[in-house]
Amino acid sequence: MNFVGLRKAAGNYLLKSAASQLKRNKVAFNKVEAKSFAILFEASKIEDVDLVKKYVTYLKELKKKVRIVGFFNTEFPPDFTYSKLEYEFFSVKELSWNLKPSGTFLNSFLEEEFDVLIDLNLDDHFPLKYISTLSRARFKVGKFSNENEKIQDLLIDIAPNKTFKYFLQQVDIYLDMINKKTS
Repeated sequence: MNFVGLRKAAGNYLLKSAASQLKRNKVAFNKVEAKSFAILFEASKIEDVDLVKKYVTYLKELKKKVRIVGFFNTEFPPDFTYSKLEYEFFSVKELSWNLKPSGTFLNSFLEEEFDVLIDLNLDDHFPLKYISTLSRARFKVGKFSNENEKIQDLLIDIAPNKTFKYFLQQVDIYLDMINKKTS
């Protein structure tokens, strides 16, 4: 096992322990009923950031509260600009030895009970998995994988050759399909 593999194994061990302590109220929400959203994504590609920005604008038009966390899988953020007021970003520089994110936003993010967490972590980056796993969100949506079955409440299976845009569209479609509560 190489050093990165060792770091990830240690991170997974500690994450599993922390996840066993997590208490959250699981409730399925559709897009209409949900009042708050959290979005996690890998932010190294400008086209993915632009798609997330458009989706966030759409959710805000629906009067939803949205909090966004992007991860740069590089030591330094890319050159393109972004608003630090609306988006929280962290990079490889802000990871502990066991790949745990250590940004200042982390504790408040993990304490917040969002109605829906949308995990757009298509490349299975451990720091995003860490946040998704320990989030107290009431309904977690993400990519299907055997590992994600323990984390997410709604898993969306997509072919490996599908794009980030396609996955985001599928998430939106499924959030519309969830049955509305009856009064």
